Amino acid sequence: MPKSDAPTKDRSTVRTLLRLWPYVRPIRTRLITAAFVAIVASCTGLVFPLVLKWMVDGPVADRDAAGVWLGALALLLLGLAEALLFGLRRWLVSRPLASVEAAMRADLFRHLQRLPVSFHDRWGSGQLLSRGTTDLMLLRLFLAFPLTFLLVNGATILVGVIILLAQDFTLGLVILAPVAPMVMACAYYEGRYSAVARRAQDQVGDLTTVVEESVLGIRIIKGFGRHRSQARAFRELSGTLRGTELAKARILAAINAVIMALPEAAIGAALVLGTVRVADGDLSTGTLVAFLSTALALRWPVESIGYLLAVSQESATATERYFEVMDAEPEAESAVADRATERAGRPRAAVPAAGAEAHTPDGGLQFHGVEFRYPDAGPDTPPVLARIDLHIRPGETMAVVGATGSGKTTLTALVPRLHEVTGGRITLDGEDITAMDRERLRTLVAVAFEEPTLFSASVGENVLMGAEKTAGDAELDRALDVAQAGFAHTLPQGPATQVGEQGLSLSGGQRQRLALARAVVGRPRFLVLDDPLSALDVHTEALVEAALRRVLADTTALVVAHRPSTVQLADRVALLSGGRVAAVGTHQELLRDNAEYAWLMSGAEAEPTTAEEAAR
Repeated sequence: MPKSDAPTKDRSTVRTLLRLWPYVRPIRTRLITAAFVAIVASCTGLVFPLVLKWMVDGPVADRDAAGVWLGALALLLLGLAEALLFGLRRWLVSRPLASVEAAMRADLFRHLQRLPVSFHDRWGSGQLLSRGTTDLMLLRLFLAFPLTFLLVNGATILVGVIILLAQDFTLGLVILAPVAPMVMACAYYEGRYSAVARRAQDQVGDLTTVVEESVLGIRIIKGFGRHRSQARAFRELSGTLRGTELAKARILAAINAVIMALPEAAIGAALVLGTVRVADGDLSTGTLVAFLSTALALRWPVESIGYLLAVSQESATATERYFEVMDAEPEAESAVADRATERAGRPRAAVPAAGAEAHTPDGGLQFHGVEFRYPDAGPDTPPVLARIDLHIRPGETMAVVGATGSGKTTLTALVPRLHEVTGGRITLDGEDITAMDRERLRTLVAVAFEEPTLFSASVGENVLMGAEKTAGDAELDRALDVAQAGFAHTLPQGPATQVGEQGLSLSGGQRQRLALARAVVGRPRFLVLDDPLSALDVHTEALVEAALRRVLADTTALVVAHRPSTVQLADRVALLSGGRVAAVGTHQELLRDNAEYAWLMSGAEAEPTTAEEAAR
């Protein structure tokens, strides 16, 4: 997972948090209203000292019981008003902020579906999960409380200082003396806290990844008795996270020590000076009581600054982490690809209407000088695939054979644009796939991978993912029959049986057959199969191959094969070696004329480095 600790040094907290504005804009009226209500409620609390001043200098000094009761009633009404106003503020923001969190989470999930496979290869799932859960929850809490109260407490402190200076200017200056050192301390600790907060949130993502992998891989962990090593890895990451959280706590403690100690010292100095002045007759007792009550009422707004700043820093980090994903470039749609094609000087292919049959001399699936290099590969790294020229004619099945690491799986991933070619082009019935809308491309091309992936849904829902929304039981039964997946009807609820997470309640062969059924259920014009029968026993494989021949007769297919039985499904075979097409021909031709192919099909134990060595 890409680490991003460095940007925090130059990051502006305000500028980062302003990126939330598009999500906040629809509810800005309620947020502004809630902030105004909270400011009124907080300032209502500053009226208490003024009532106390009137009571001390008036009814208490004059021993007027009725006046004392009147003052008590005023204090009670002010308290009720303050409580109601704060309750109104919470009501104003709770529902809208929940919708903001839901909208951000939906946008993140939608964006993750549009990001290229290479992005998901680089990022840990736990990191993405923590951004969609923990970080968004933190942002909702920030918008609900710290954001509002940074404004509220700032306004309260401003009004309170005005009241203090109005009551007694000299004592007011004493109270204001700690402002400069407090601002300097907050500025000093802000950057340090930001870096540690970022590190902690990244470590939460790493920890989430370990937990997720341990749950999904529980069979491997138990099978190899690795529970202690997994527990140790978890404990080490937890210890690292604990140390980071303690570092955060130390920085926050230092901020709070400064923010709490300096105002307390100022209030103590004001108390001593005010008492002396009351004794000298320069200040009334009511004024001193009101002044000290106002100063004490400002303690919470001042002391909460440390907490609010800390949460703001964590929220800025959460915002930064969220937009790291949202800023990632999604898969280019056809218009973008077209512009790139035109800039490269390559003519655009004509785009026939969806579903229309194209009759061109170059029909079928064709690779034109295709080259591929992974996005994060260095400039001097040799390409995974180089100068691939293949033509699978309409209705033809071509098998791709090669040693491990020769680029077979990568080749199949280029057809549905799971990866983008870095050189050359691929055409379907003469149409460049980069000129196609991805949704249309993926309705024309169906895929089945060697490692089948099933979702937490029913068997039928998993299979029908490969068909149009209108597909029903007839299409499902046909696909299950082709893939020899009749076992689905013997499950407790038949095809409606839930298969569980990743389909681990099924065997490997059952999962692979369902993945094959998903590929053929939509009757695709182009079929790409990456060794789809590797987990099947010999007898089941023979039955699947017999049924698959009928499907392959009506489609154009590219099949990665390792077994001779699978190769014999194909009309022709392409041999990949070192990322290049070494030979193309029928199975019998290559067995006769190509030593490397003959060796691969023979199942020899040691792999030769060249065809000549295979001949020896």
